[in-house]
Amino acid sequence: MTRVAALLAAGTALALSLPASAQDHSMHDMPGMAKPKQPKRKPQAAKPAPAKPKPVPPKPAAEDHSGHMMPGTDMGAPTTAEDKPAPTESGAAADPHAMHSGMEMGQDAGAMPETGTALPAGDAPAPPVPTDYYGDRFFPADEMARTRHAGMKEMGGQSFGTAMFNLAEVQVRDGREGFRWDGEGWFGGDINRLTVKSEGEGRFGEGVEGAEVQALYSRAIDPYWNLQVGVRHDFKPTPNRTYATLGFEGLAPYQFEIEGAVFLSPQGDVLGRLEGYYDQRITQRLILQPRLEVNLSAQDMPSQRIGSGLTDVELGLRARYEITRRLAPYVGLNWEAKSGRTADYARADGEKPASLGFVAGIRFGF
Repeated sequence: MTRVAALLAAGTALALSLPASAQDHSMHDMPGMAKPKQPKRKPQAAKPAPAKPKPVPPKPAAEDHSGHMMPGTDMGAPTTAEDKPAPTESGAAADPHAMHSGMEMGQDAGAMPETGTALPAGDAPAPPVPTDYYGDRFFPADEMARTRHAGMKEMGGQSFGTAMFNLAEVQVRDGREGFRWDGEGWFGGDINRLTVKSEGEGRFGEGVEGAEVQALYSRAIDPYWNLQVGVRHDFKPTPNRTYATLGFEGLAPYQFEIEGAVFLSPQGDVLGRLEGYYDQRITQRLILQPRLEVNLSAQDMPSQRIGSGLTDVELGLRARYEITRRLAPYVGLNWEAKSGRTADYARADGEKPASLGFVAGIRFGF
C-alpha cells in the first residue's frame, strides 16, 4: 500500500508541474463560468539556476498585421508546433508576414495592365496614319478644304517672279566702243516656272551684231538644280535660226552658279554652251565676280561664221559695289578668244581672233 500511494503522489505532482501554455484555457474568463479549483502543489526542491545567456541585440519590430486578421481570431493564443511555418528548401522557415505581403503585391501587379516596355516583343503593324481633319467635325468640309488650300498657298504654293540683268555694260575694245547685255527672268512657283533668257552684243554706230532669246519651261529636280526645255531664237546674225533647247542651271558646291544647254536646229545643227560665275565677297557690299563661258559646235556653219569644235572662250573679272542687292555698278576686264575654224572666219572678216577689253556697267533687277 505504501508503494502504491507513493506512485500516485508522484504522478499527481508530475501532472501539476506541466507548463501553463500546454493547458486548455479557451474557456477561462467566460461569463457565468466558475473557475475550477486548483489543487495545491507540493513544494519541490529548488533547481540550480541556469547559466545567464549572452545578450542578443534587439530585432526590429515586426510589421503589425492586426488589420489583416480575420474576425474571431485569438490574438493572444500561443504559437504551437503546428502553427510554426514550414521550412523552405533552403532550410530557413518562411516568414508568414512576408508571404502575405508577397501575395498582395503579386495580386496588385497582376491586376495592372502591361504597357510600354513591359509589353512583349511583337511584329504588329503600325497604327494607320490619321487622314481626317479635326476642323471638319465642326465646320463644312468644303469650306475647310478651301481654307487649307489658301493656307498652303500662302506658306509656299504662291506664284512669284523676278528679273535680273547680270550684265548690262559698255565695252572698250581695240579703240572701239560696244555694248553687251545678259539677263534672265522667270515667273512661277517653287517647282514649275516659265523662264526667259536673253543675251547679245553690238557696237555703237553699227547696231546689234548678235542677239538671242530663249523661252524655257523650268522644273526643279532637287533643291539646287533646275531642268529646262524650250526654244531659242537668234535674231542676229542673219539668217535667223531657231533651236530646240535642253539645258540646266543651278547652284554647284562652293556656291558656283552653273548653266549649260544643248541647241538643235531644224537644219540639224547642234550647238552647246557652258557658263558659270562665282561671287567672292570682299566686304558686305564689294564683290569680285570671275566669269567663264565656253561655246561649242558639232559642225561648220559658214553662214553664222561658226566653225566646228570649240568656237570661242570668254573669261571676265568684274568688281561691283552693291548699293542694294538689286542695284550694283561694276567695272572689270573681259577677254575673248575664238578658236579653230571660227578664228579663221574672224581673220577673213578682218577681225582679231582674241582681244582684251575694259568693261563698265550696272547689274540690276526688279
